[in-house]
Amino acid sequence: MQIPVFTQTAGLLLLSNVFMTIAWYGHLKNLAGKPWWIAAIISWSIALFEYLLQVPANRIGYTEFSLAQLKIMQEVITLSVFVPFAMLYMNQPFKLDYVWAGLCLVGAVYFIFRT
Repeated sequence: MQIPVFTQTAGLLLLSNVFMTIAWYGHLKNLAGKPWWIAAIISWSIALFEYLLQVPANRIGYTEFSLAQLKIMQEVITLSVFVPFAMLYMNQPFKLDYVWAGLCLVGAVYFIFRT
């Protein structure tokens, strides 16, 4: 049974965004006392896994989606991963701005995916 392109693309982008978010922001909590270059090396190591998922996601997705559609899909997934990460892992408070940003992305999805 063939997994739909949307499911493959979104799933791989979701996983890649988990790695990306950890690589970009996890060092702020875990490596705050270390020199920046140590955080950079560790972040680059984590980011490798992001790219190992993101590159095939975009290649698979590009068979059915435009470049703009792939970008908007990635942005929606990024916000969907970032908000729980910020709140649960980084102990940041919920902000209504997250809701407004999400609604803006709903508008972006509408305009990019309409035919």
